[in-house]
Amino acid sequence: MEGNKKVRASSEIMYKIDDKPPIQISILLAFQHIMAAFGGIVAVPLVVGGVLGLPVNDLAFLVSAALFAAGIATFIQAKGIGIVGARVACVMGTDFTFVGPSIAVGSTMGLPGIFGATILGSFVEIILSRFIKPLRRFFPPIVTGTVVMLIGLTLLPVSIDWAAGGYGAPDYGSLTNVSVAVSVLVVIMLLNRYAKGIFSSAAVILGLIFGYIISYPLGLLDFTPIKDAGWVAIPTPFKYGITFSLTAVIPFITAYLVTTIETVGCLMAIGEASGKELSSEEISSGILADGVGSFIAGFFNAGPNTSFSQNVGLIPLTKVASRFVVIISGIILILLGLFPKFGALIAIMPNPVLGGAGIIMFGMVAAAGIKTIKNVPLNNRNMLILAISIGIGLGVTVRPDFLQHLPNVLKSLFSSGISAGTITALLLNIILKEEYIDEEVAVK
Repeated sequence: MEGNKKVRASSEIMYKIDDKPPIQISILLAFQHIMAAFGGIVAVPLVVGGVLGLPVNDLAFLVSAALFAAGIATFIQAKGIGIVGARVACVMGTDFTFVGPSIAVGSTMGLPGIFGATILGSFVEIILSRFIKPLRRFFPPIVTGTVVMLIGLTLLPVSIDWAAGGYGAPDYGSLTNVSVAVSVLVVIMLLNRYAKGIFSSAAVILGLIFGYIISYPLGLLDFTPIKDAGWVAIPTPFKYGITFSLTAVIPFITAYLVTTIETVGCLMAIGEASGKELSSEEISSGILADGVGSFIAGFFNAGPNTSFSQNVGLIPLTKVASRFVVIISGIILILLGLFPKFGALIAIMPNPVLGGAGIIMFGMVAAAGIKTIKNVPLNNRNMLILAISIGIGLGVTVRPDFLQHLPNVLKSLFSSGISAGTITALLLNIILKEEYIDEEVAVK
């Protein structure tokens, strides 16, 4: 019965993991992944650099470096090099989990300390990747389904903020912003549901292009960043120097633990959306790619890289699980890092445009988690795991101050709703014993 369900799940996918769509279609689909991840990739160096008071030219270089490193990590993860890479449609990039540690280290040791800690800390994931197989038994469907649901649910508030104009924006929630977001959402929904072939698969990027078009007369597009961006940015290893310090790496260790947990959940979600259950070896290779990608990123003046959860929603939405498409995404990200003006074109995307796409993408991830859980017997034990994990995961997401008095290590571990909910689900799965019904009693 389970086999039949998996076959049906796979049959819904237009391009499966190892399929290669025509190159023109692949490039178009690759840009969908880039536009979904772009904001997250460039935001981290901008936030860290802004807090550290770096000049504009350094900020621009760090953004290019982040794109370049994300492209390399994405290529390795999707293509696979030896035992490195899960070989699935997984986009990589810098992660907000490392913003706090980067600011803490950067304020005392500058950029050389950040990049040194990125390289040293990457060995945490490289080592942990070798222990995934014995830990796999702690991820039954009730845990994986809960984690996949949380990935979608905890990202939805982010997409709502985008749709409203961006957190803290003076026009937050304006009728213009909300109208643009809803218009983009409706276009994506109608194309995905009723269009045929490439118009359905490319619904997200077509919806985003529509968003650009309607944003221009509304004054939501600012072309200044494109004019200010340079034509070429050559990646220079160790441009700012490097400082290796055990003191600096300590704040990064916890962040690497958190992203390891999140990547396990993200890879499982990708497998679920792609109609393929990933083996322990494939997940181990994916975690190893996290570590190797971060190791390389440190050399090229970028922060740690990890899997991007927001891109998972594109798979069930577009019915494209091809890793070949994401390999091309990696190559394009590398090129965007080399040619900043092209990256700036994506960077000027108005928040409401991305928000309209984000609502439907993240909602699809949550729906994929529900799809997994519906096959799990919802007895008292499993209901408790589901209820408490989602309660804590969502609670931490919408009220992060709940953790403000915890020790720094625990605060870092539970700082993300995904990691908080995942850790809770893992612990409850161990603590709460399985329910076994006596067959004779059941018959009576």
